[in-house]
Amino acid sequence: MTDPTLRRLLGITLFSLLSACGGGGGGDSKTGSTQNPDISVVPPATSAPGATSGDAIPRPPTLTTPPASQAVTTFSRQQASRFLGRATFGPNMAAIDALVASDSDTWFNTQFSKPQTLHRKYIDTMLAAEAAGGEKTRYTQFYESFWQQGIRGEDQLRQRMAFALSEIFVISIQNEELVARPRGIASYYDMLGQRAFGNFRDLLEGVALHPMMGLYLSHLHNQKETATRTPDENFAREVMQLFTIGLHQLNADGSLKLSGGKPIDTYSHDDVAGLAKVLTGWGWAGPDRNWLRFNGGVIDPDRDWQPMQNYPDFHSTSEKRFLGQAISGATSGEADLKLALDTLFNHPNTGPFFARQLIQRLVSSNPSTAYVGRVAAVFANNGSGVRGDMQAVIRAVLLDPDALAPAGSTMRTGKLREPLLRLAHWMRAFDAKPASGRYRIYYVDDPLAGLGQSPLNAPSVFNYFRPGYMPPNSALASAGLLAPELQITSEPSVTGYLNYMQATIANGGGDYRDIAPDYTRELALAADAGALLDRIDLLLMHGSMPARLRGQILTAVNGISIPAATASNATQVATAQANRVKLAIFLTMASPAYLVQK
Repeated sequence: MTDPTLRRLLGITLFSLLSACGGGGGGDSKTGSTQNPDISVVPPATSAPGATSGDAIPRPPTLTTPPASQAVTTFSRQQASRFLGRATFGPNMAAIDALVASDSDTWFNTQFSKPQTLHRKYIDTMLAAEAAGGEKTRYTQFYESFWQQGIRGEDQLRQRMAFALSEIFVISIQNEELVARPRGIASYYDMLGQRAFGNFRDLLEGVALHPMMGLYLSHLHNQKETATRTPDENFAREVMQLFTIGLHQLNADGSLKLSGGKPIDTYSHDDVAGLAKVLTGWGWAGPDRNWLRFNGGVIDPDRDWQPMQNYPDFHSTSEKRFLGQAISGATSGEADLKLALDTLFNHPNTGPFFARQLIQRLVSSNPSTAYVGRVAAVFANNGSGVRGDMQAVIRAVLLDPDALAPAGSTMRTGKLREPLLRLAHWMRAFDAKPASGRYRIYYVDDPLAGLGQSPLNAPSVFNYFRPGYMPPNSALASAGLLAPELQITSEPSVTGYLNYMQATIANGGGDYRDIAPDYTRELALAADAGALLDRIDLLLMHGSMPARLRGQILTAVNGISIPAATASNATQVATAQANRVKLAIFLTMASPAYLVQK
């Protein structure tokens, strides 16, 4: 893709991209009030903490009935493309046409019923190959499984939800304890996918008891207090601040409650200290509960993925007070944890807090309070008296009137697409497959040489970007608007993305360039630049390409002449056709109109 038109447009694209994004901004940011949502109500009974699911592939969850107020939605091709751009890792023509021929209720029921494929099974297969003399299994094999399922998996809603949840309930391979445990990190992601369609209370328990979260936020091996030691407060703080109730009290629509014009704190340090005592005594899974196993001296082969178990000898027996609850010292570690998780689940902040974050991950960085309030109301009651029904919440997020309304032209609508999702979108739109059968997309974290982002590799528990990030010295900041993804957007990352996608679109993706797209349908339209762009517009921008951008791309594409076919110039004709297709795709994916998902 070396046509002079492309070189002229690259500089223009870089400038316009940064301008549209509101400037650079990689540094740490103020967390903002949006990092602390609202809460309400009480949960149904759940399985006992520490229960294991064995080695079976999880069954699809029981389907829940959508609220009676939620109308069944039908879609045009453009609307279907837009919906799938949020609900999946990206639309392709087959998915668009299938949704147009169906409706929202049928689509959701089908997706909720799709069986789950475990990433841990992929790692186990690689470990078996390693034992037979194959390559060493590392965390990079999780990346292979992530991309394989994300791009090829039929359970696209689960794939997209697992990724969204991984950016809320964060663990990171940057932690040296996790990077050497590929089975553990794979199973954590499996757990998010498995519980994505269940109940939030069970999801919260899965997060709290997973040993990878225990390692990452250091409540694995957390011991009761002594004269010289206090329990570790790390997970106790983050499970409140980031996972459930946030820093400040919220109204039911996610807006801040105020006292004297100031936000009201949701919890105090005393609450953190009390909850930290609740979270003592949790250690590695295994057939016994002696101190050697607790400290890791006796190793169960499945301990990296089996839920943690409580060791009474290390659990605090003193009184524990947090969030208005008081627990006597006579109760067990399992009972203490159940009360703590029930309290967080039923807190009035939890619904609005989680609703806002899920909307931000899927639909809009700046949802209206009415939008947040409607989703939070479904969290509180799915229409059948059940709190925390994830299927109902997902439906509510993706089918809300604000989500389905025609895309607006103001800065308030939409969100910036994450680099990782842009690459996934391209692979699904153009059926990119690896010749080797393995999606070897490993080292793309460098913002200048790659995407600046990899799954489960955030720099901190705050994810790659904070939900309350507001780019400083920008038009967005002046308008009081948030743009979380802009926290990883800067001049180097924009340049890196353009270079990475230019090479990938032209030559294939992955470390070995063997993930090849299928441009057959596009090549057949290469002589008709308008028809070619119509197809690319539908696949990548749900038919919303602005007229000015369309005109610019058409001019650039038509600037590549396709010679009249002769008996001896087939190669030149094919090259010109391919360059037209690659240029049209690249300029579309480089445009601010594509990068901002509306």
